[in-house]
Amino acid sequence: MAHPVNDHALDVIFRDARSQNSFVDKDVPEILIRAVYDLTKMGPTSANCSPARFVFVHTPAGKERLLPLMSAGNREKTAQAPWTVIIAHDLAFQEKIPKLFPHAPGARDWFNSNRDETAVRNGTLQGAYLMIAARAIGLDCGPMSGFDMAGVNREFFENDEGELKNWRANWICNLGYGDKTKLFDRSPRLEFDEACRIL
Repeated sequence: MAHPVNDHALDVIFRDARSQNSFVDKDVPEILIRAVYDLTKMGPTSANCSPARFVFVHTPAGKERLLPLMSAGNREKTAQAPWTVIIAHDLAFQEKIPKLFPHAPGARDWFNSNRDETAVRNGTLQGAYLMIAARAIGLDCGPMSGFDMAGVNREFFENDEGELKNWRANWICNLGYGDKTKLFDRSPRLEFDEACRIL
């Protein structure tokens, strides 16, 4: 039987974790980013369809392409962060299902009528797994939805012929070590009885 994680782990992942608006000048090695993905990929999705796709932007050339597409309030923090990940989903995710769900040969066709909905829902879920994984290994996260989505899709997901690939941006998250001196006070959260019902 699995044992609960200790209070320190819960503090790191949830209670003390904050959305970061500023990052200190400290490098994050690529091996940690790969470790984040290796944890993220273990989270459950519908029929293990795993539609999320992640573009990790780290180089000056990559940031130069991304920064003009960020909203004004998100540009500086994105420039500061050692890594910025575009959380996207693949509308052709079904092509991978024979590999990912081999014991059910017909699973590829299960999502023919709700492909886009499945991709968005499960890709968003995997983006949340990514934040939990990043926090669990000691990184800070700065999730954002303020960016030019159509622009990001054009800049990062079009091929040389100008045809949009099957990847679509969902949201963006900065990764690194947050500057705790720049944090705002934590905003309130809803109490159980405000947000939940037991039936």
